[in-house]
Amino acid sequence: MPQYDYEIVNGEGELTKGQIEAASAADVARRLSRDGQTLVGVSETPPTTLPTLRRRLRTVDVVIAFRELATLLSSGVSLGDAIISQSKGSYHPQLATAFNDISRELMRGANFLGALRAAKLPLPEHLFHLVEAGELSGRLAESLTRAVEQMEYDRHVAAELRSALTYPAILVVSCTAAVLAVFLFVVPEFVHLLEEDVQLPLVSLFVLGTGAWFNDNSWLVGAILLAVAFTVAALVRNPAVRQRFVDTLARLPLLGQWYSETDTAKWAMVMSAMLTSRVELVGALALAARGVRVSRRRAMLERALADVRGGEALSAALEKQEALTATGYNLIRVGEQSGELPTMMRSLANLYEENSSRRMKRVLTIIEPLAILTIGAFIGTIFIGVILAITAVNNVQF
Repeated sequence: MPQYDYEIVNGEGELTKGQIEAASAADVARRLSRDGQTLVGVSETPPTTLPTLRRRLRTVDVVIAFRELATLLSSGVSLGDAIISQSKGSYHPQLATAFNDISRELMRGANFLGALRAAKLPLPEHLFHLVEAGELSGRLAESLTRAVEQMEYDRHVAAELRSALTYPAILVVSCTAAVLAVFLFVVPEFVHLLEEDVQLPLVSLFVLGTGAWFNDNSWLVGAILLAVAFTVAALVRNPAVRQRFVDTLARLPLLGQWYSETDTAKWAMVMSAMLTSRVELVGALALAARGVRVSRRRAMLERALADVRGGEALSAALEKQEALTATGYNLIRVGEQSGELPTMMRSLANLYEENSSRRMKRVLTIIEPLAILTIGAFIGTIFIGVILAITAVNNVQF
C-alpha cells in the first residue's frame, strides 16, 4: 500500500505533518478530516532509491522509447495518454523529462511536432518531417512507426560499421603500442653501440638514433601524442572537417564504393518511409537528399530533384545524373508505372545494403592483413637494425 505525506491543522490552529499508508489520496482525506482537523495538503511519498550514476542517453534508448510510443498509438491509445505513459515508463531520466515536457506542451495546446522539437531530444530530421506528415494526414501512428523503422535501420548500419572496424582498430592500436614500447624500452638498451668506433649499417644508425631520441625526449613524445589526440578530437567536432573527411573517403577505390552504397541505401530507405507516409515526392526527395553525407552524391540528387520539379520522371532524372545502377533505375521505373514506388524504394535500399555488406567484408579482408604486414615491417626493421649493429661490433672485435 502506498504512503502519503500530509499536512493537517487541528482545532487549535497547529500545523502537523506526517505520513500515512492509504489506498488513495481520497482515503487519506477521509481518514484525517475528523475531530475538527483540516487537511491542508496530501501527496504520495516518492519512492526512495539508491543514488546511481547517470549514464549517457544512447540511441537505442531513444529508439525503444519511440517504438513503444508508436505501438501505443497504433493500439488506439490517445496521444496525450501515450505520452504520459512514456513519461512514467521511460528507462532514462532524460527521456522521462522530455516526455513530461511534451505532455505539458500538448496540454497548453501545442501540436505534437512543436512539442517534440521543443523537447530537444537527439532525433534525426526525417522523424520530424514524418511526424508532420502524420499529423496532417491523420496517420500519426503509421508515420511514427516508419520513422522508428528508419532509426532502427540507421542504428543497425552504425552497429555493423562499428563491429566491422573494431578488430582492425584494436590491431592497429596494439601494434602501434608495441612499436612504441620497443623504441622506448628495447632499443635504448643498445644505444651504446653508437659510441663504438664501428661503421654501422644505415638501418642500424636510423633505428638506434631514433631509439636514443625517444629515450632522451620521452616527455616530448608523450606531449606530442596528447596534442595529436586533442587536435583530432577537436577536428572531429568540426562539421566542415568531418565533411571533408567523408568526401575524401568516398574518393578511395574500395572504401569509396562501400561508403557510397551505404549512403544510397539510407537515402532509399528514407524515401520509402516518406512516400509510405504520404509525403509528396518533391518534399521526400528534398529531405532524403539532405541526409546524404557524400557531397558529390548529394549534389547529384539535388540536381535530380530540380529535374523532377521541372516535370521529369524520377527514374529519368536519376539516370541523367548517373546516381544509381541500371538495376536501381529499373526498380524505380517499375515503381512509377505500377504506383508502388515506396515498395520499390525499400527493395532498392535492401539491394544496396546487401551490396554494401559484401563490399565491407571484402574491404576488411584487405585491411586486416595489410595492418599486420605494415606493423610487422616496422617491428622487423627495428630488430634487423639492432641485430646488424651487434653483428658489426662483434666482427670488429674478433
